[in-house]
Amino acid sequence: MSLPWENPEQRRALQAQLIAWQERHGRHDLPWQQPATPYRVWISEVMLQQTRVETVIPYFQRFMARYPDIPALASAELDDVLALWAGLGYYARARNLHAAARAVTAEHGGELPTTLAALQALPGIGPSTAGAIRSLGHGLPAPILEGNVKRILARLAAIPEWPGRSPVARRLWTIAEALVPEQHCRAFNQGLMDLGALVCTPRAPACSDCPLASACAARATGAPEAYPGARPSRQRPQRQVRLLLIEDGGGLLLEQRPPTGIWGGLWSLPECATEDDPVARARALGAVCEPAGELAPRLHAFTHFELHMQPSRLRRVGAPPEAREPAAGLRWFRPDREALPGLPAPIRRILTEAGYPTE
Repeated sequence: MSLPWENPEQRRALQAQLIAWQERHGRHDLPWQQPATPYRVWISEVMLQQTRVETVIPYFQRFMARYPDIPALASAELDDVLALWAGLGYYARARNLHAAARAVTAEHGGELPTTLAALQALPGIGPSTAGAIRSLGHGLPAPILEGNVKRILARLAAIPEWPGRSPVARRLWTIAEALVPEQHCRAFNQGLMDLGALVCTPRAPACSDCPLASACAARATGAPEAYPGARPSRQRPQRQVRLLLIEDGGGLLLEQRPPTGIWGGLWSLPECATEDDPVARARALGAVCEPAGELAPRLHAFTHFELHMQPSRLRRVGAPPEAREPAAGLRWFRPDREALPGLPAPIRRILTEAGYPTE
């Protein structure tokens, strides 16, 4: 079977078939399509990285209500952006959005640039996100290579390897660049994503409903699900940490995490190594405490490791929180007086179990 991007006539036919399918069967009512401005496309693409559409939609709607344009996002405090992002995960995405909005304001007059090079020069914007902003937002030709598109292209070419390998990714980029049309690129790229979400699914693809079925090399093998190959299995490292619920009446001590690393910039519970003395750690934070019991241990899986968390309650003895201003990076949270700041989702669940209002 000849590959459709190698023959101009076949390539044009494939493009036309996908565009026609997208117009009839694709998704047209996603929030970021109403309207599909470069800014809205950018925010949605970043949110959708490693996150499902149904999870993203309410976050996107809240984000747009708070930050409807680049100037609003650029002028926001990072703490507020992170608080709005809390629960969505991969918090470097939010930090990069904020930094990129300020860069766009300073360097591009508050408008996202149209060239791939200028877009990729902004924090957190890689080749596929840049291609999405240019094609879906600006309506200019550019390839994309998000997860659904990788699967479709790997099946079209019957590529058996895992797309996460650099040589495979480069080959898929070559195919994506060859296939994207000069005209109607928005509908074509949206069609690729819709096809992967609705028809060319990881399991049980509906090949009989696919507009590209006649050009699909994986379908010709009779085993389209075998393409592309799965990520090689690996054992994720295990980490342990003790989380401290340092309480004073209704008050709870929170600590801001470093700007980089897991949960970067968010407020969380102070922590120490599981073998360390939690009372001594609390004293180092300025709170003289006594043990007050343990909560159930928690496990949270990150992409590259698994974190085992043991929450420990500590009761502060002595002066109330108001008697002494906490050190920089610490704050006493009083649920009877203020809303909970942005917290990582696993920490929020621990506080819910401990009886704190988290809604």
